[in-house]
Amino acid sequence: MSKPVVVSIPHELGRAEARRRINEGLGSLTAQIGAVGEIKQAWEGDLLRFSLQAIGQTVTGTIDVQEHEARLEVYLPGIFAMIANKVKGRLRDEGQILLGGPKKS
Repeated sequence: MSKPVVVSIPHELGRAEARRRINEGLGSLTAQIGAVGEIKQAWEGDLLRFSLQAIGQTVTGTIDVQEHEARLEVYLPGIFAMIANKVKGRLRDEGQILLGGPKKS
């Protein structure tokens, strides 16, 4: 298995609000790695496990939601491992948008 892409995203939302936003915005995060089709996800307390299909490959990962930080760990198979740094940057950017400050109405 390849080394995971790890992204830590600080936030000031508290655990419950960060978890809610992640639950609602998982699709936008996973779109950054070319996800298509069904995203499977399951919460285990404040840890979200997910898997998705992207260009015929299965991508898996976790998001650990803490009081002041969300930690993403994404395992990129085969072809995606070559673009891990680009994916990491895009995940960080989208995560900061998702968890950045009060939600606008």
